[in-house]
Amino acid sequence: MSNDGVDNGKRRFLTLATSAVGAVGAIGIAVPFIQSWNPSAKAQAAGAPVNVKLDKLEEGQMIRVEYQGLPYFVVKRSETIIEQLKNTKFDLKDPKSENPAQQPAYVDNETRSIRPDIVVLKGICTHLGCVPQHKKVTEVDWGGGFFCPCHGSRFDLSGRVFAGVPASDNLEVPEYSYVSDNEIIIGVGEGAA
Repeated sequence: MSNDGVDNGKRRFLTLATSAVGAVGAIGIAVPFIQSWNPSAKAQAAGAPVNVKLDKLEEGQMIRVEYQGLPYFVVKRSETIIEQLKNTKFDLKDPKSENPAQQPAYVDNETRSIRPDIVVLKGICTHLGCVPQHKKVTEVDWGGGFFCPCHGSRFDLSGRVFAGVPASDNLEVPEYSYVSDNEIIIGVGEGAA
């Protein structure tokens, strides 16, 4: 203790204790603030790849799934439909699907799929972004596929756009791959898993 009545030891202790409590408080505020920058669990799940079971999907049926907040269509096609798609008599804008931006390189250009019986398509019309309706072969006289009611665009069961409609491009085929014979994963490309 010095002559003026000040205890320097207590002063140092109080200064250090106050600094330590302030540092802990600053960290206590900073951690939740920084964690708030991370995407929510819902946002993380929306971007996660989606597994789709195919074992209950029958010929002619479509499953609609959501991936990254957008609709995706998974359709099982019969051998008859596959042959009709390969030998189509309809006038299509891009019958050979030659635009590489609309499908991965590992899908067949005619069927636009890895396996001919299952097609996976992004369910967004390439005209103005509407969601087309699935039309079965028995429901329409143009072979079935997808119809956009907003402006009348039609796509066959491979997602290829018909000539003479407002949509300019085929429906997009997303990155996807097979986990097993009866399950696909949308969002993970062939050979990437």
